[in-house]
Amino acid sequence: MPLAHINGHDMYYEVLGSGEPVLCMGGWGTFCHENHHHLARGLTDRWQVVLFDYRGIRDSGDDLSVPSTMALHADDAIGLLDHLGLTRVHLVGLVGMGACIAQEMAIKRPDLARSMLNTGAWCEMDPFLRDQLEMFRWLHRDAGFEAFQKAVTLLSFTPEYYNANHTKLLGPEGGWKELNGRYPAHSRLIDACVGFDSRSRLGQVRCPTLVLHAALDQVTSPRTTLPIEHGIPHAIGETWDDLAHVVAGKEQKIRFARRLFDWLSST
Repeated sequence: MPLAHINGHDMYYEVLGSGEPVLCMGGWGTFCHENHHHLARGLTDRWQVVLFDYRGIRDSGDDLSVPSTMALHADDAIGLLDHLGLTRVHLVGLVGMGACIAQEMAIKRPDLARSMLNTGAWCEMDPFLRDQLEMFRWLHRDAGFEAFQKAVTLLSFTPEYYNANHTKLLGPEGGWKELNGRYPAHSRLIDACVGFDSRSRLGQVRCPTLVLHAALDQVTSPRTTLPIEHGIPHAIGETWDDLAHVVAGKEQKIRFARRLFDWLSST
């Protein structure tokens, strides 16, 4: 099991494929272990893909005495890339937290960031987003994991996709399964999310940046993603009219993989 002592904790990580390095980070979960199928199909055939478990998730440890911030998670990821001797890395941040970590990394260590992609993200908290994230916290704490899982799933997919796939989206092997039985770890991830604010610092980002705006996203809509595009010099933005919080369904996944590969190749 690949573990490295990074930034005061034991971090589980995986490196797949070969080629130019790409760091992939998602939301409140992991692409590691049995979750490789959530990566864009064909990504590991063309690039060297670096993945890791966030603090307290699966096989990564945590130090509960250290406040959980997005800067802490960014320092974890930076420490891992330094440990692996990687520079000029494509930062792919998907579905919320991973995108925010990518922003912090691009600001803190421009030497590491070859390019950046953000989806489902924000650069500052407004009351609507903050209260949604706090709702997920108290649902998990007071009503249990299953209630949280159903609520976040309902807000993350289109009604059509949910109706056709709810049996596989819910349950022990469904979405956000890494948080099942790990409320304290989830709460600390939420701490990092609600405390994150990069809007005044986005002008420091120097790498080419692509921001996807999901028109149907009920959590991080263009309301929260457009300020990222506008705040980063020369950033490119695209609005997908049929996209909710999570890229889902065969057609969307193929389209996303093609756009991602075009982006990585062009930068």
